[in-house]
Amino acid sequence: MLGAAPETRGGVAAIVESYRANGLFTRWPIQYVATHCDGTAMQNTILAAKAVRDFGLLLGEKKRVVVHVHASSGAGFWREAAFMGAALVAGSPVILHLHGNGFDRSIRWFLERAAAVCVPCDASRTWVKSVTRRADVMIAPPPVAVSVAEVERPNLVLFLGHLEAQKGVYDLLEAVANVRAAVPDLRLVCAGDGDRIGVAHYAARLGIADAVKFTGWVGPSGKRALLEHAAVFALPAYDAALPVSLIEAMSAGVPVVASPVGGIAEVVADGASGFLVAPGDKGALERALRRLLIERALAKRMGAAARETARARYAPERALPVLENLYESLGVGALPDRAPRVQPVPLRKAA
Repeated sequence: MLGAAPETRGGVAAIVESYRANGLFTRWPIQYVATHCDGTAMQNTILAAKAVRDFGLLLGEKKRVVVHVHASSGAGFWREAAFMGAALVAGSPVILHLHGNGFDRSIRWFLERAAAVCVPCDASRTWVKSVTRRADVMIAPPPVAVSVAEVERPNLVLFLGHLEAQKGVYDLLEAVANVRAAVPDLRLVCAGDGDRIGVAHYAARLGIADAVKFTGWVGPSGKRALLEHAAVFALPAYDAALPVSLIEAMSAGVPVVASPVGGIAEVVADGASGFLVAPGDKGALERALRRLLIERALAKRMGAAARETARARYAPERALPVLENLYESLGVGALPDRAPRVQPVPLRKAA
């Protein structure tokens, strides 16, 4: 398995960490090769050289290697493409696992030659099929632990993602500024990297600098703590595939307000587990936030519905067998002392 180093920011590392936490690496003979990290150019160069060495040794030593490659769009894809090309030349089956969006038709050659192309949602599957009918595409849901805790939640709106206009964070600031008249103790927490200075300046212009907190990128434990206290998860993005952060929020019982882009509408039932608002519709975004913050009984029902949706689709014991069945179909044998699948790990209760 190839992908981001542990603690790297982004969905790939989060999903791989969930694989580890839920026993995939103890049940299957997986050797993980980290190809990149969040470090300096020199650190990435050293890591890449080590990855090339380790991967070359694997291909040379093993009679048969199934190569599971996690790939994002852009320049990062072509870094992973070098490993995929080497695997294909060696006759090894390749599982190409696409994360996020922004891919283009230039990756068609790899889509057609992969033994399987894994995607997070049907919208991504449809895109792959629009590029080539020859790709063998399957939906591999990201495994996300489901919370069983019920806690009192303050008037806190949580944004998890890259701080940029494309993610709708500026629209969210305007909506929060308008909702504060009805909910004076409203706070917005922006967790993620990106244009923090620009977003902070805009919050100051709107007069809500005191209500907006920036945490920077947060790891798994920090994310869980934020989700435990959030009343609403907001992601009014203009473009997305199926953000892991949205599924994590639903798994924690947090009602969501999000745009129906990519695979989000496949997961969020408008008016049942959250509200769907068109990208750029600031009025609808404001109304949705206002309802969930004021009508707490409604928010509680939606949060419960969101949790059940996440449990049915993304709980590890449901999501991981999809990948494990794929491994078996490609001839990978589980380890002899294969451990039972673990149950979802509940979030800790708030103090």
